Amino acid sequence: MANVKPIRTEKDYETALARVDELMDAAPGSPEGDELDVLVDLVELYESKHEPMGYPSPLAAIEFRMDQGGLSPRDLIPFIGSRAKVSEVLSGKRAITMPMARALHEHLGIPADVLLRQPGTALDETLADLEWTRFPLKAMAKLKWFPDGPDLAERAEELIGALIERAGGRDAVGAALYRKNDHLRVNAKMDPYALKAWCWQILARANENQPKVNYVRGTVTLDFLKEVARLSGSEDGPRLAKDFLAENGIALVTERHLPRTYLDGAALRLGDGRPVIGLTLRYDRIDHFWFCLLHELAHVGRHMDHNQGVAFFDDLTLRTVEGERENPREAQADEWAEEALIPWAAWEASAVRDRPTSMTVMNLANALQVHPAIVAGKVRYERQNHRLLSQFVGTGEVRRQFGMAA
Repeated sequence: MANVKPIRTEKDYETALARVDELMDAAPGSPEGDELDVLVDLVELYESKHEPMGYPSPLAAIEFRMDQGGLSPRDLIPFIGSRAKVSEVLSGKRAITMPMARALHEHLGIPADVLLRQPGTALDETLADLEWTRFPLKAMAKLKWFPDGPDLAERAEELIGALIERAGGRDAVGAALYRKNDHLRVNAKMDPYALKAWCWQILARANENQPKVNYVRGTVTLDFLKEVARLSGSEDGPRLAKDFLAENGIALVTERHLPRTYLDGAALRLGDGRPVIGLTLRYDRIDHFWFCLLHELAHVGRHMDHNQGVAFFDDLTLRTVEGERENPREAQADEWAEEALIPWAAWEASAVRDRPTSMTVMNLANALQVHPAIVAGKVRYERQNHRLLSQFVGTGEVRRQFGMAA
């Protein structure tokens, strides 16, 4: 192992991050792999003790989140208590109480240490703290996650408890409690109870149909993603991808999103450590399926293999929201997904960038052995024109392959 030094300064931090990027493809158990594991731990320790941008005031953090999510003062009433209290908080006349901080943290994702101005403060939530009737029980029953009935609210704890047991039990679902907002690319209006329920359903289904082989850390590399991307060239590519991932110890589960989850995909873990990719397929397009799948797989290879306690949740529409604070790990997952689907060098050299015609789309897709929807999707994303090349993106094709109703 190289001579790894403590991270004490911002320069040490930047040097360590650069070295982590160099070692991302290192094999587990090799000297480079050991060095990577140590560096990742040191980087995370440094990040936990430092806030490079400084701590904004609680009011500034609330106003930023309101602007980011398009929220009005009226939208804050459920979290702060009344129109008068909202007005007093926003004018700086009323301090934020612990119940307000808990609600703002839970529903708007504002870090607890910003709201309370105490570095390291956490508003931990345990299963005992959950308000069972706040789960979207009727929506869950409509999706047939459990039988419907007039007494859903009375049976809420029993129904959600059974879901948790199916997901692996109380010890296994901790990552889906989301005590921190570090690894979420989520909408400010997201309902955390709906998100928990969806993730537990994903884990439950993965538990009930586990891959027959164990997952080996280090399996998911950029080359692995490229191999998955080439499956897109087949008409039944999404199903082939599910089988291929299962052969490598990774579960792929598709499940309709719940109202107010604003979710495309997630990277989770079963209790035994095997990765689980969950996709909502809320946009039933071939191009969207492949980018979302590879983005979540990139999180497994680049991040979860080196930190088994994290999980990732993604609303990919936020990639194009101006002013959205970008998490570096989300940018890294985007980078791998983009490179695996269409290598940058091939994209730069292709005529499709300047002349996005049916012929140029097909030429690049054939050269890369990927579905033409992937090329068309990249053109549409870069130009922010989602009416362009719509005949290629395969609308209505993916859910059908997974037996999901249109």
